[in-house]
Amino acid sequence: MSTKNLSKHLTTHPTHGHDDAGANKVFGFWIYLMSDCIMFAALFATYAVLHNSVAGGVKGKEIFELSFVLGETFLLLFSSMTYSIAILSMRIDKKTRCNIWLGLTFLLGLSFICMELYEFYNLMRAGHGPDRSAFLSSFFTLVGTHGLHVTAGLIWILIMIHQISRNGLTHPNKIRLQCLSLFWHFLDVVWICVFTVVYLMGAL
Repeated sequence: MSTKNLSKHLTTHPTHGHDDAGANKVFGFWIYLMSDCIMFAALFATYAVLHNSVAGGVKGKEIFELSFVLGETFLLLFSSMTYSIAILSMRIDKKTRCNIWLGLTFLLGLSFICMELYEFYNLMRAGHGPDRSAFLSSFFTLVGTHGLHVTAGLIWILIMIHQISRNGLTHPNKIRLQCLSLFWHFLDVVWICVFTVVYLMGAL
């Protein structure tokens, strides 16, 4: 291939290298999520084994407030909707609109975490801390691990808002937003499982 033809080829296909690198990063993030699935599966299995080991203490139906947890659930579900709108804004290169929806996602996620911390605080104040029984240990570990993941996602959202404000919707930022989208929706799915297995079934 001549120098002229090579130059023309590179001009015609300037983003192939970026696309391949972006696809590899997204694929690598999928692998990370699979490892996270294994960890959460182990935590769910542990909870399933220990949920009746109350050591003479309270059971789930005595401490769970379904209406309160349902409020948490709606917050997280709505945050997935607002993040999806942020991704749509990204695809049409609307930087400001994308950041606005990311900001709304952050506020919804932060409200979810605040409600979770409030629940933990009230349980421990009432003497139902993780050291009280195997049931409560597995409960705090499972729900707390999910909460730590949401907190990491909130930090990531703040970083992306800063990056987009400073650099715009560049190709690397779009790839990061796509990875964060996978992470955030994954946490939504995990929480639905937590709500069903821990709270809904535990309240019966």
